[in-house]
Amino acid sequence: MRHFDYLEPNTVEEASALLSEGGEKAALLAGGTDLLIKLQEDQSPAEVLISLAAIPGLKEITLDRQGGLNLGAMATMAQTAKHPDVQKHFPLLADACLKVGSQQIRNMGTVGGNLCNASPAADLAPALLVYGAQARAVGTGGPRLIPLDHFFLGPGKTALKGGEILEKILIPMAPPGGIYLKHTVRKAMDLPIVGIAVLLRMEDSLCREIRVALGAVAPTPLRAPSIESFLKGRRFTDESLDQAGRLALQAVSPISDIRASAEYRREMVGVLTRRAIRQAQEVYGPRSEE
Repeated sequence: MRHFDYLEPNTVEEASALLSEGGEKAALLAGGTDLLIKLQEDQSPAEVLISLAAIPGLKEITLDRQGGLNLGAMATMAQTAKHPDVQKHFPLLADACLKVGSQQIRNMGTVGGNLCNASPAADLAPALLVYGAQARAVGTGGPRLIPLDHFFLGPGKTALKGGEILEKILIPMAPPGGIYLKHTVRKAMDLPIVGIAVLLRMEDSLCREIRVALGAVAPTPLRAPSIESFLKGRRFTDESLDQAGRLALQAVSPISDIRASAEYRREMVGVLTRRAIRQAQEVYGPRSEE
């Protein structure tokens, strides 16, 4: 690994100023699970690493029943998954955190790092998209909120401006029923070939509310509003779920890479969409007669 300077600011504002000053040669260091590998493999131009570890409050997770969950960007996957408020009110998020990498990665990797890496296959992105989360960014121009469905601009690209730092994720209260499924080559420590999050509220065997988000099948993680509007108010039958699978195919634009071909991803999108919706129903609502 080549030489780099290490800076440890004490406030978000100080970190933002250092990031602005460093430009393309500066990088933020959170958990380091992605950045350090890039440095080892000479895939990052960073010559200055700005650690966020000493900034108070960035690891905090707090619940406001009126406003929802405040999830600090430096909270680790393991910390988030084990937090009692996350487990009780946002089980889909806890489930997604537990499916990231290995225990060692979850102990180090942060929520903010997973999002700011902007991988189309980021495990937390579909879960946070269905929750309608917002990113709170702080920069030299002050704080601003970015809806998460506007946060991802492309592979490795986010809506953060120069010098802006992701401070926390704001997640409004939502229906407690949710499922995150990821299809991988290996059962553990692998990025998804397809990832899907489903948030569901059933009443009288009817779908009263549903949110669906997909990962690893387009340049960015994405919501699937066509599926949501089609299924809302319906009973889940084989026919309606088959149609949901077809709508999922229309929403995606997968690529071929080392993990899977585009054709295989398209096939699995339909399969996992039907499977995730059915599993969410079986856990959180009565199954319709068919």
